[in-house]
Amino acid sequence: METVNHTAEERINPFLKKTYETPHETAPFNDIRLEDYEPAFMEGIRQDDELTEQIINNPEPPTFDNTIAFNVPDNLLSRVSNVFFNLLSAETNDDMDALAQKMSPILTEHANNILLNEKLFARIKAVYEHHRPLTPEEQTLLEKTYDGFVRNGAGLSPEDKEKFREISKELSQLTLQFSQNNLKETNKFQLHLTDANDLSGLPESAKEAAALAAKEQGLEGWVFTLHAPSYNPFMTYADSRELRKKMYMARNTICTHGNEYDNKEIVKRIVNLRRERAQLLGYNTYADFVLKKRMAENSQNVYQLLNDLLEAYLPTAQEEVKAVEKTAQTMEGNDFVLQPWDFGYYSHKLQLEKYNIDAEMLRPYFELSKVKQGVFGLATRLYGITFKENPAIPVYHPDVTAYEVYDSDGSFLAVLYTDFHPRKGKQSGAWMTSYKDQWIDNDGTNHRPHVSVTMNLTKPTETKPALLTLGEVETFLHEFGHALHGIFANTRFESLSGTNVYWDFVELPSQIMENFAIERDFLNTFAQHYQTGEPLPDELIDRIVQSRNFNVAYACIRQVSFGLLDMAYYTQDHPFNEEILPFEKQAWSKAQLLPQPEETCMSVQFGHIMSGGYAAGYYSYKWAEVLDADAFSLFKQKGIFNHEVAQSFRDNILSKGGTEPPMTLYKRFRGQAPTIDALLDRNGIKRTKKPE
Repeated sequence: METVNHTAEERINPFLKKTYETPHETAPFNDIRLEDYEPAFMEGIRQDDELTEQIINNPEPPTFDNTIAFNVPDNLLSRVSNVFFNLLSAETNDDMDALAQKMSPILTEHANNILLNEKLFARIKAVYEHHRPLTPEEQTLLEKTYDGFVRNGAGLSPEDKEKFREISKELSQLTLQFSQNNLKETNKFQLHLTDANDLSGLPESAKEAAALAAKEQGLEGWVFTLHAPSYNPFMTYADSRELRKKMYMARNTICTHGNEYDNKEIVKRIVNLRRERAQLLGYNTYADFVLKKRMAENSQNVYQLLNDLLEAYLPTAQEEVKAVEKTAQTMEGNDFVLQPWDFGYYSHKLQLEKYNIDAEMLRPYFELSKVKQGVFGLATRLYGITFKENPAIPVYHPDVTAYEVYDSDGSFLAVLYTDFHPRKGKQSGAWMTSYKDQWIDNDGTNHRPHVSVTMNLTKPTETKPALLTLGEVETFLHEFGHALHGIFANTRFESLSGTNVYWDFVELPSQIMENFAIERDFLNTFAQHYQTGEPLPDELIDRIVQSRNFNVAYACIRQVSFGLLDMAYYTQDHPFNEEILPFEKQAWSKAQLLPQPEETCMSVQFGHIMSGGYAAGYYSYKWAEVLDADAFSLFKQKGIFNHEVAQSFRDNILSKGGTEPPMTLYKRFRGQAPTIDALLDRNGIKRTKKPE
């Protein structure tokens, strides 16, 4: 009998297809396998190298068009990198982590091969020094390209270029390892309780979520984790001081235990490598290097901001802590000493006493699907844009929903992915990212972006939908503000579009959105009881507004302390060999309001400044807060849904990306430079006049 071989049609790596056969050419998540990434990375590198050769071997003299603008937006390497590294944060596993460790040095080496290519830099330098008249956007791209090469070692001697390569390669691996250690150590801890008495004080929502977490693991009782939706309610409501301490110490000692996830030596090495790299480039410190391309400009201005905030807020913050301690002493006795694991618990008691309000009272009115309608509806009201769910767009996890975003004239604007809940493979925190940036090609086609908001909000339980706290609503608004920055992008060049702006400007579009969270007219558009449909009562809104500045100075000083810690690391001008724990405690000592247990350490889990983009830049949150308070005061003055103000914000800031200096864009919107006054006014802080 003859054997017939039926060969199945050979599968094509989806990344290697010329176009994705998906709506709007979105990433084909449903078709991507782990084994697709590495060959796609390698082919992307090959194509990049080919393009570089084309540029440097062009017999024509170098021009802006044949050298600077001669790139391929949304190319293969960026496509596969965007998917891989976004999923590494949002939906990773051990195999993805291992592949990241393998590819990271290869990708760093590839980037260095381009940035340290002498012939390529010679052409870029020639254009930088002699070019045709350029538009402001073209001029910005030229300067960004030239500076990018210089700041990545293009002007170094051959010997120093080799050092630069080694530093970059090691840094890429260490920052990746730092991040992976953080996630693994966070996931490793859980508090498993089987005695119902240990749940005393906890609201039903927290108990139900913990029971579901236990059930998912086949355990009896309740499981609490270090992820925010589990950890925060426990620290706020649990009556057991001993268990609060246990949770606090677990959360604040991760990556310090001398095991394979310990980040202490990694922190030292990251700090030293960044300093070495900056000094190779001729800067005294890493902060000097970073701040040259920031609105703040230099360390002195950053410290000026942090010290101004300390001076303005510290007296009030100290009074706030005293008030919380007094509440604790009234309940527990005069010899009670307030510890960090007590602050959330007793400040909640004080907030209840003063304003008769807490997060749990509001949860029933903040059902996630309604909040989503409210946030999307706010964008519709401000900008006229609309959102349409499209189930045909592939997603990377069942939790994720994809929307098409349309402009007021009905034209397609963007794809928006939303990913709301914590899970094992997702980093903690909340962020916005993009799978594809916006750009306009030479024939005038406007390629629209694909953006994503990823959060760790309260999950639904077996009996209730996802009910959020007001803080979680603010987080949603914040990340959505970043998303609007991406959605409205309207620039010629991909590398200048959307959130590709100075790091201390990028938080303005996000933080301005948080202001809406306590506006009555906004809350009335969506905040309804999830069972009865009753609107959020006016008296509760009044209490929200009245309690808005509860412990606001404490929160500000906490942010300042993080900024001080960041600057302490990155203003080092000599080898850093100090022990991390005592160094940290000294670095932020003047902004500490509570006792600090010796074993606790923020640095080893401070992803923003170690593995993220905020090294020598954490002050940006407070810098942007000055901007957002000043900017929102215009909305307050003209009406929070005012179309003209919103359109001006869209035209002058959201759509412009990094095409012009941020202060130029800001003044064009606001009509003036920002001052700290609007922030102090919003926070109810009276500035004490300095003696003449």
